[in-house]
Amino acid sequence: MSNMKAIVKQSAEPDDFVLMQVPIPEISEIEILVRIKAIGVGIHDGYYLPGDAPWPYTIGIEGAGIIEKKGSNITNFQVGDRIAFVSSMQLKGGTWAEYAVVAGSSLIVSIPEEMSFAQAAAIPVAGIAALKAVNSLQLKKNDSLFIAGASGAIGTFVIQLAVAQGCIVAASASKINHEYMQSLGATITVDYHDLDWINQIKQRMTGGVDAAIAIQPNTAISSINVVKDGGEIISVSGEQLTSQRNITIVPYPHTGDMKGGLIDLMNRVTLGEVKLLIEQTYGLDKALEVLKKMGTRHARGKSVIVVP
Repeated sequence: MSNMKAIVKQSAEPDDFVLMQVPIPEISEIEILVRIKAIGVGIHDGYYLPGDAPWPYTIGIEGAGIIEKKGSNITNFQVGDRIAFVSSMQLKGGTWAEYAVVAGSSLIVSIPEEMSFAQAAAIPVAGIAALKAVNSLQLKKNDSLFIAGASGAIGTFVIQLAVAQGCIVAASASKINHEYMQSLGATITVDYHDLDWINQIKQRMTGGVDAAIAIQPNTAISSINVVKDGGEIISVSGEQLTSQRNITIVPYPHTGDMKGGLIDLMNRVTLGEVKLLIEQTYGLDKALEVLKKMGTRHARGKSVIVVP
């Protein structure tokens, strides 16, 4: 059996990650073997693992590449197809490798001809999260929306999706990212380090905003303070909230068919209707560095690992 390079977690111990040679996994009749060309990097990659993961376990849930082999029951894709996909909790491992096994039941889409592998790998997880959050709210034209932690991969999509619906967007992030968020359509930008940021938004949005999306962990409780009476809030990170002032706590939908929405978003990126920022690309030999960086939760756009 041939081997491949992979970033693996060697044990259940925290931060036990290493780049090593592991066997290329075999596929069943309902699986696809993908030659990985690019990997989307997320904060979840180091710990979103099956409970019974075999060690060493290849990490990662998002990627783009070329179908190398397919099982006999896979009929909707062919060997040689360019695909992007989300594949999580697979016992045969994840995407941070030269090859990955993807179950046919996973979210798999064809990559538009005009789109690079790096672009395709950067969209699925963040794009789906953004679509779910925005679509879960009852946003109307001219409604105001506050986004907590808006400079990262999810937030940059949320800003643009909301602006496209005619919403007025207020967004928080470090000061260094304000000009960037404004270039995406945010009208009001605040620095979450500033102790007065809540008042700054309320001064611009009398009575508060119509809705809020809390992306970063531990931002929902403070975000609810800028929502007007009777408004809505959704927490992407799953932070628990208690309803107050007749504000609707909208649950984040973890399930649902997002294939059509993802295809549409990828097409909008290729047409230039939605901007995609890849902050930096890395090789597999530098992947451990980007994994450590993601733990700081300070990002602009998306980081991508490119595999030759």
